[in-house]
Amino acid sequence: MLDHDVRSYELIERAFAGQPGGLTRDDVLDNVTHYWLTNTAISSARLYWESHLAFFDVKGVDIPVGVTVFPDELYPAPRSWAEKAYPKLVHYNKVDAGGHFAAWEQPAVFSEEMRAAFRSLR
Repeated sequence: MLDHDVRSYELIERAFAGQPGGLTRDDVLDNVTHYWLTNTAISSARLYWESHLAFFDVKGVDIPVGVTVFPDELYPAPRSWAEKAYPKLVHYNKVDAGGHFAAWEQPAVFSEEMRAAFRSLR
């Protein structure tokens, strides 16, 4: 859950070094403890295992979708890909902070983006 790539390691290292921004040491330890105590680490990784060959293929999802590109994400989806993957794209935005675990790292930005994405559907 934390070993995606070198950038993820750097972000976690920053948290343990006490550097500001994103995650704290307690955030990382709380998350690891949550997976450990609930015995859910394997099931949380299932998506990656089952879709490793076609993860970035266009799926043609036909429901309203919002895409927010976080700068430290593993795959910062370009708008052209998002429009092909999601024909009913209602929101696309690039933000200044966050990564693969954006809801955890930048909860305020994440919730603002969720609201912006689906505001038109109210």
